[in-house]
Amino acid sequence: MTPVHFSFSSAFILGMMGLAFHRTHLLSALLCLEGMMLSLFIALALWALQFESTGFSTAPMLLLAFSACEASTGLALLVATARTHGTDRLQNLNLLQC
Repeated sequence: MTPVHFSFSSAFILGMMGLAFHRTHLLSALLCLEGMMLSLFIALALWALQFESTGFSTAPMLLLAFSACEASTGLALLVATARTHGTDRLQNLNLLQC
């Protein structure tokens, strides 16, 4: 495994571990998701550059577009929960209550 592959895979794994173990606030979960998407974007972009094919060049931009949609949806949920519940702690959220 090259150092570049190791750094991107370790960044993805660290983001996943942060999402799994530090789930107290919704904002920290969103930041871990964004870190995972950023590492995936950079790894996919370098993979497309390594193959030098035009077919692979659209995949990083598509991933970046989905990542932006995920970020905007997450921030909208963060604002909505902060307005209704007064906090962004994930322990206070209950899906069974409306």
